[in-house]
Amino acid sequence: MQKPVIIIKLGTAVLTGKDGQISRAVIKKVAAGIAGLSKNYHVVLVSSGAVGSGKTYIKNYKGSLTDRKAAAAIGNPILIRLYQQQFATYDIPVAQALCERHHFSNRSQFLQLKETFQTFWDNGILPVVNENDLVSNVELKFSDNDELATLLAIGFEAEALLICTSVGGFMNDRKEIIPVIEKIDQSVMAFVRTDKSSMGLGGMISKLTFTRLATSLGIKVVICGLNGDSPFTAALNGKAGTSFLPQASNLKARQKWLASGSITIGTIMVDKGAAKALLQRKSLLTIGITKVQGKFNSNEIVQVMNEDSEIIGVAKVKLAAIDINANLSTKNVIAAHADNIVMF
Repeated sequence: MQKPVIIIKLGTAVLTGKDGQISRAVIKKVAAGIAGLSKNYHVVLVSSGAVGSGKTYIKNYKGSLTDRKAAAAIGNPILIRLYQQQFATYDIPVAQALCERHHFSNRSQFLQLKETFQTFWDNGILPVVNENDLVSNVELKFSDNDELATLLAIGFEAEALLICTSVGGFMNDRKEIIPVIEKIDQSVMAFVRTDKSSMGLGGMISKLTFTRLATSLGIKVVICGLNGDSPFTAALNGKAGTSFLPQASNLKARQKWLASGSITIGTIMVDKGAAKALLQRKSLLTIGITKVQGKFNSNEIVQVMNEDSEIIGVAKVKLAAIDINANLSTKNVIAAHADNIVMF
């Protein structure tokens, strides 16, 4: 990748007007901003708004999973057409990339995805990404587009991830945007409101969860808005929004892919002794596991939590959930090899 990669995620609320429809003026501004960035960066645009664009065509829309799937299928071509119209002004073709979890959970499939995106960039094409809602299994859906954008940022080893919101940044208790946050700790979490926008799925807790993951792997994250003439450039230069500083990371590409959680459909809780052993690069033994949540098979990726319910890493397990549960009291049974564990 000859240029550094930037991932830009646009939430539904920032894209829509008061009438609930996608704002052409906003799309026009997005196109202008990305056109400016494209000279120096490879850009991926993760865009919400498909469901909002399509739901008016569903009679008696109630927001059920089936309603959302149908609305997304209608709204995706509407949304992509709006992007195509605006980016055509800058001679930038637009490609629609609908992703599913298996594109990230399978390493070879992810590498194919990565090669396809490189082909887009080699030909001056902007990939516009969304989840393939129509066929995504409810158990394997991305929690929201913040997660999808984070997985892309980690997988592509992006220089920065911009998460655009209607509030324009992360605010303190006086509703002032905090310019820079070095580490997401309890003092930062204390400012979080638990509500979410009426249009979108994700709230600020979701954004901070994935921001913490991205920054721990060396990626700068900026939560910003679309105010000003060049909102993306301003955000990258620390002149708008809230910049979350990246932490030092010496993980290799495969380890970063693993650390992204790739497909976390289960959770393993470990005791203090096991948590300490994992930090010393030891394998995870079943006897150190106190609880197993979720139904997962061998070779799938699960979260590892400590006794305080904090996510401390991820592991590609050797055993299925049922087999781990059957061996919780058995010594010397490996649940996950050290080479397939990444600690945060």
